[in-house]
Amino acid sequence: MTGSDSATADSAADDRTTDAPSHPRVKICGHTSSEDLAASVAAGADAVGVITAVDVETPREVTVRHAADLLAPVPPLVTGVLVTMPETVGDAVELIGRTNPDAVQVHGTLDPAEVADLRQRVHVDVIAAIGADEPALADYADAADALLVDTPAADGGGGTGRTHDWTATRSATADLDVPVILAGGLDPANVADAIETVRPFGVDVASGVESEGVRASEASAVSGERSETDARQADRSDGGSEGERSESSGGEKDHDAVRAFVRNTRAATADDRDAAPAAEGSR
Repeated sequence: MTGSDSATADSAADDRTTDAPSHPRVKICGHTSSEDLAASVAAGADAVGVITAVDVETPREVTVRHAADLLAPVPPLVTGVLVTMPETVGDAVELIGRTNPDAVQVHGTLDPAEVADLRQRVHVDVIAAIGADEPALADYADAADALLVDTPAADGGGGTGRTHDWTATRSATADLDVPVILAGGLDPANVADAIETVRPFGVDVASGVESEGVRASEASAVSGERSETDARQADRSDGGSEGERSESSGGEKDHDAVRAFVRNTRAATADDRDAAPAAEGSR
């Protein structure tokens, strides 16, 4: 980022808007195949997420090379989001350079000061994924371009498929001057209630729009042995075989469920147009 870019970012940070979008943005996360990603785009998703370089066991993780391949064809007006758990700001900067996303979503590894540093060093929006009960929530809100409020696992990763206290989340985020994206256990059946309660800028779903087989295999993986660390690190470094990694990753989307999730999000907003979502603060 050049000096002028940094100055622009600083100025933008002080010029947030609170205009509510016409409907909450929809992010479909955890894509492992180009077919699923294209289906999410066709269903009307505003953003699509791809997960790589995370230190938790998930069937949605792909290699860095495959992440770059998935993000490359994301069309204009749809945001391609890289979801990762970098150990350092430098690691995040390098990974962004290798995958070229429109935004990066960091989970559980960077503190607010590091998130702010990352935001100054890259040309993409930085989304800080935090737990619903994060004590430093306000600090992360000041540091990031957006907050994603999830139900984290003990290891810091998201994608647990569990909801959290939406009323408490609404209370904690209502006055924040930053976009709030709601995640954690959402699916086509409950997204309308979640929107009504939290009034988020956006909603995020992964396991809630996947086939039952994939969700069941994930539950088994969580309770069973983790993959060998050395093998996983090697996969991330060299990209491995796209076919091999895609098969091991799983994460296949149920395209009907994706369409239902997008449709129900739009319908929920149409039913209550006078209620503004919680803070949108475009920076």
